[in-house]
Amino acid sequence: MKLKALFICFFILFYADFYSQEKTIDSLKGVLEHSKNDIDRTVLLNAIATEYMSSDPKMMQEYATKALELSQRIKYKIEEGNAYLNLGNVNVILGKYAAALDHFYNAQNIFETEITSDAKNRLEIKKGLARAYGSLGIVFSEQSNYAKALQYHLKAVKVYEEIKDEGRMARIYNNIGIVYQALKEDFKALDYFIKAQKLQEKTGDMTVGITTTNIGNIYLRQKNYPKALEYYTKSKNTFDKSKDVRGLGELYNNLGSYYSQTGNPTMALENWNKAIAEFRSIDDKFGISDTYSHLGNFYFSQKKYNEALENANNALRLAKELDVLEQTMNSQKLISAIYEAQNNPILAFQHYKLYTTAKDSLISHENIRKSVQAEMNFDFEKREALQEEAHEKKELLFKEQNKRYRLQTIFGALLVLLFFGIIFLIYNRMQLKKTLTLQKELAEYEQKALHLQMNPHFVFNCLGSISSFIVQNGTDSAIKYLSKFSKLMRLTLEYSKESLIPIDKEIEGLQNYLELEQLRSDKMFNFSITKSDEIEDDVALPPLLLQPFVENAILHGLIPKKEVGKIDIEFLLQGESLICTIVDNGIGFEKSQELKASSVSIHKSMALDITRKRLEMMEAVTSKTSKVEIKELKDDHGNPKGTEVILYLPIQYIK
Repeated sequence: MKLKALFICFFILFYADFYSQEKTIDSLKGVLEHSKNDIDRTVLLNAIATEYMSSDPKMMQEYATKALELSQRIKYKIEEGNAYLNLGNVNVILGKYAAALDHFYNAQNIFETEITSDAKNRLEIKKGLARAYGSLGIVFSEQSNYAKALQYHLKAVKVYEEIKDEGRMARIYNNIGIVYQALKEDFKALDYFIKAQKLQEKTGDMTVGITTTNIGNIYLRQKNYPKALEYYTKSKNTFDKSKDVRGLGELYNNLGSYYSQTGNPTMALENWNKAIAEFRSIDDKFGISDTYSHLGNFYFSQKKYNEALENANNALRLAKELDVLEQTMNSQKLISAIYEAQNNPILAFQHYKLYTTAKDSLISHENIRKSVQAEMNFDFEKREALQEEAHEKKELLFKEQNKRYRLQTIFGALLVLLFFGIIFLIYNRMQLKKTLTLQKELAEYEQKALHLQMNPHFVFNCLGSISSFIVQNGTDSAIKYLSKFSKLMRLTLEYSKESLIPIDKEIEGLQNYLELEQLRSDKMFNFSITKSDEIEDDVALPPLLLQPFVENAILHGLIPKKEVGKIDIEFLLQGESLICTIVDNGIGFEKSQELKASSVSIHKSMALDITRKRLEMMEAVTSKTSKVEIKELKDDHGNPKGTEVILYLPIQYIK
């Protein structure tokens, strides 16, 4: 109910600024009486109809109908479209969504046709078309057809972005946020609400109070209480300036819920009482009923059953008066629960029966509404299809009329292109060798750049390990650890600028790194590194290529196992490839992925991504396959027993 109240409020603001409305209407009527030009009269009739939106739907319908009849008689398409928009708005206010859809569709059809034929008034037509799209989005939102609602809201945003109408754009953003909020996609809703807020603050639009309230509601639902209060405070400041009583009443209701959830019952009651006072000042019985419902549930949770019963009955009385089935159902349910808590089973049962009756009526009402909605959507989609077919026929006719001219143009252009193509081919062949050379050099430089990215990452991880070790094992062990780390750094610096290093250097670096990790983890794992006798001493590979996979095996494979594990690293030749294999007996690849996904703070390592890019660069330079495979190892019963990483590298030599 709260969302619906805010939504309706924003719908009104979307089309009409109702401050000083009576003076504006009187002024427009005075001009209309003295106007003799039919074009001016249609514009004035639509303007008066728009001004009546927030105060008198019947008068709005009367003037919009007159504007429609006159514009059709003089064939003034722009104002005919605006008249249809006004009539659609009247039917939305009256809850006649099928009729509203017809009028908005007619407006859309008119503006889409005119935009291609009336270049002089294109800006005005685009404004009308955007309003039609936005209005259709609102109707579909009201009918819970959120896919269609988003489709038309996004169409409206595109047009407003083209004409740079930031005020309307912000309000469409807010309506898109409301759709996502209804779909419980909070992050998408928040994104659009914040977009709307920024534009509204930029343009000084006072409706920003509604947007910040919506943002606060999302944070409240996510239990991000500091953020919720921050945005509610912004809304309060805005509503105080704009004198938006209904918006302020809704805000007090939300603040009541905030303080109730954060354990401040005194402030919760104070804000709900303020909400009742605001709603009473404008005789908003719907808002008052909603607030009484909040109070009833609050007192019930506090076990103050007499106060809870009084407020629940007040909410029920207003709900019946307004014929709001959902509020009636919720109030009866609360009253039944109160009597049950007071050990009054007779009254509890009576109100529970009334609750089920209201619930059945609501379900029946919803089924009827869905049936009408389905029929309405079917008719709309049918008309959309017919319109699309008409557009396709029109485009086909236009294409046929221009086909001959285009063919002549194409043949002439082909002759010119052929001439220039021959020249280009000669020039391209001259440049091909130079281009290929440059591409090869570029690939080599990219590989070196990726290697330079690798070193800081490696140092960062080692320093993190040292810090952890100091905390866990004391000064003496830390000194020993630092000694090994300095040795590893010396090795790293020796080949930090090289794109390739001897395989024995890589093995020495891995040996030192594994000893460091073994020391830090208190020998929670053993390791072995073997190299095939077939591998010559001048076989080379990029430095620090295997370290990220070894690190992953330790952190995500062996440590979670919480028992002594093992890592085996093997280098061998196979055909024209150097095969590097890393095998651990940890928890397995799939289990480690599950643990990382469920972790509160997931470490996002860039090392594996960089390594994959290094392999791609190596493949580009050598024109030979470079790839990595990661396999889950399982025993005979299908249980995970570790992970195997295999790198296939081209055989390269130190020059």
